[in-house]
Amino acid sequence: MRAAMAVLGIFVVLFIYPGPSMIYDILAQPMLASLPQGTRMIATGVITPFMVPIKVTLLASFILALPFVLYQAWAFVAPGLYRHEQRLALPLIVSSTLLFLLGMAFCYFVVFHTVFNFIAHFAPQSITPAPDIEAYVNFVLTLFIAFGVTFEVPIAVILLVKTGMVSVKKLREVRGYVIVGAFVLAAVVTPPDVLSQILLAAPLCLLYEIGILAASAIEKRKPAEDEADAGTALQTTDEPPQD
Repeated sequence: MRAAMAVLGIFVVLFIYPGPSMIYDILAQPMLASLPQGTRMIATGVITPFMVPIKVTLLASFILALPFVLYQAWAFVAPGLYRHEQRLALPLIVSSTLLFLLGMAFCYFVVFHTVFNFIAHFAPQSITPAPDIEAYVNFVLTLFIAFGVTFEVPIAVILLVKTGMVSVKKLREVRGYVIVGAFVLAAVVTPPDVLSQILLAAPLCLLYEIGILAASAIEKRKPAEDEADAGTALQTTDEPPQD
């Protein structure tokens, strides 16, 4: 409820200023830059010119509220964790937020520019592109989520090793399957062109390797942390009862 209220509060502020129309214009800039001069996007639905900017504003609200949303999710599970695991809260929240935003920024500044220009140059001269704004937003949201989640791979790898579910050795053994899976996933969530698939699969493989390196460093410290937790639990057990 707190996370939802935070998103709603930011949405109200963004709705007042700078307004849904300006936010949508920023989102549409990569597509508009690739269209022929004088060409604009179209809206085929009756209420589409109103609903699409609202949807984009709601997405922007969620992105801005993401640190608070992640903190609320962590606070829900934190009481069941050891003290050294609870100390991971701030680094995980900050890194998760930054990686998700980095994934979206990579998608907006690199992927959109590359893919839209590729499509514009590939299209026959007899065709005048006029993308529908609703289809464009759905396409953009899909890629934003795909790249945002993809850039969270190092966090997922670290958590798997930290919780003892998977070892670093096992992660290295399945590296080949991960690479194949990355290209399969990229083929499913991206447009049917090789360029956009590579732009998603390559960062996914690179981030997986970064996650393995970070998890390897954490795995070396894990025995010492477990011993410290066991010592703390023993001291708590040995304390005399209070009157």
